[in-house]
Amino acid sequence: MLAEIRGRSQITIPAEIIKKLGICEGDKFEVMEKDGGIFLCPVVVYPKEKLLQIAKLIKNSELDVSNQKEFDTVEDMFTDMGINIDNV
Repeated sequence: MLAEIRGRSQITIPAEIIKKLGICEGDKFEVMEKDGGIFLCPVVVYPKEKLLQIAKLIKNSELDVSNQKEFDTVEDMFTDMGINIDNV
């Protein structure tokens, strides 16, 4: 497929490729030049505050894992939780 550079250095990506890759208006791309070729790689950009929230969630989940108990049976786990399975 051929594409042509238009004003303001714009290129239209053929509709067939857009549909196949599920590209939408506003999607972002890393643009790279290598060996005389131009390559577009889709990327996701997250705001810094969202990344900090994700990092905090990961840190908290790691702490939760280190504090978890290990049980030999499901019954032992329920007993530790204060659940009497004999009455269920």
